[in-house]
Amino acid sequence: MSRRPLALLAATATATALTLAACAAEPETAPAATDPATTAAEPAPLTLGLTYVPDIQFAPFYVAAEKGYYEEAGLDVTLRHHGQSEGLFTAISAEEEDVVVAGGDEMLQARSQGVPLVSVATLYQQYPVALIVPEDSDIRSAADLAGRTVGIPGPFGETYFGLVALLQDAGLTEDDVTVEHIGFTQQAALTGGHVDAVMGFVNNDAVRFAEAGTPVRTIEIAEGEVPLVGISLGTLEATAEERGEDVAAFVEASLRGVADVAADPEAAVEISAAQVPDLDRPEQRQAALATLEATVPLYEGAGEPGAHEAGVWEEMVTLLTDAGLLEADVDPAQAWTDRFLPAASN
Repeated sequence: MSRRPLALLAATATATALTLAACAAEPETAPAATDPATTAAEPAPLTLGLTYVPDIQFAPFYVAAEKGYYEEAGLDVTLRHHGQSEGLFTAISAEEEDVVVAGGDEMLQARSQGVPLVSVATLYQQYPVALIVPEDSDIRSAADLAGRTVGIPGPFGETYFGLVALLQDAGLTEDDVTVEHIGFTQQAALTGGHVDAVMGFVNNDAVRFAEAGTPVRTIEIAEGEVPLVGISLGTLEATAEERGEDVAAFVEASLRGVADVAADPEAAVEISAAQVPDLDRPEQRQAALATLEATVPLYEGAGEPGAHEAGVWEEMVTLLTDAGLLEADVDPAQAWTDRFLPAASN
């Protein structure tokens, strides 16, 4: 029976000893046992490092979160924006993040510096960086850069790696050109005539030039396959081993977000407005849509979504090693894995 109120038990005790004894001997009803099979598992917490301030480039993750893909995958995902002053891999190295969005080339360089990162999905199947020149420039190919001035944000990141690959493909070195570190001012530097060309993102810088009405041309890094890997998802080796199911669930949910962005960029902009400042302004919304429309082709590749190309990773190690950009030997086969992709058989 249920536990009696204290006042009632006291009254019963004063009535008769027999009644008291009977009540004391009567067993209480045991609480119902909980069936583990009917108890919903708590979602696994996972923090994703987004290596910049809120921006439309992260639309796949905003979409996946808003549509409940992470929740369906059994995850409680925190989208953490680094801002502009934090190091690219500072938080994940300190285990404050579980997965990070970064270039495969950036992860490879960090791995050579002792950060045990492994790429678990390639988001951009096409490298997003190109050489940008004024439309009327006599620079028609990378070979024409000899003796010219090229602007890059600095000796880091994908614009710099892209320049290294571009020059190598043209048979040039940095000694053959003047490299100016211009910060993230590609538009002002080129239109102001301070440099002859800039390295920029085809889905960002080139789009900004077009929006401003500045006629430019883009020159691809290489005539064939670019020996660099663009934006990917990375995690620490320990996380991959200890939380493999969570990593796989996160990758699959994120790739669903990528597919949704590719299928309907306008809807992705609408969803991203809750995360990205000023997207309630028509001109900003149009700029965001233009960025996503230029991003969609970067997702497209010959293989499965998220897949890595072993040959490109091998070529990238050779390129960055020859350029002196890796601090130690790196086995390319250990720097990436496809085992967390939805189509993986292992």
